[in-house]
Amino acid sequence: METPNRTTAAAGHVNHPHTQQAFGRVKKLVAAYGALSVAVLIVVVILSVMGREVTSFMWGRTGGMFASAVVTYWLTVLASRGARGAYVRVRIISVIVPIAIIAIDSIPGALPPWFVAMQIAGALTLVPAAFIVNRSELRAAFPKSR
Repeated sequence: METPNRTTAAAGHVNHPHTQQAFGRVKKLVAAYGALSVAVLIVVVILSVMGREVTSFMWGRTGGMFASAVVTYWLTVLASRGARGAYVRVRIISVIVPIAIIAIDSIPGALPPWFVAMQIAGALTLVPAAFIVNRSELRAAFPKSR
């Protein structure tokens, strides 16, 4: 009988208390990233309702940040349950997203300073998550398949 084509981590490693503690911290950091993305979204909505200028670029950045927070949290939950593919994606997202946010927000004059500050604050919440998910102890819980 064949097994499904999904790779999950060995149950003993993923269910280890230290591994679950690490995922608990990552979930909190990703939730903080999500909370800051919601805060930016609320401010953009309020400004828009008040008739202030809100560009489509700001709407796109806000929506993208919120969507990435939701997806990252979902993948973190799956990874904490042993899904290796989700774990690999969380590792990649936690490194790439902060770099991308800071790089795009560094375009001079493209976004208001308050917006840049809030987006960078959100991005910085993922930096500790990147360090946690890329530690050797957590990587050991998700060995590569053949």
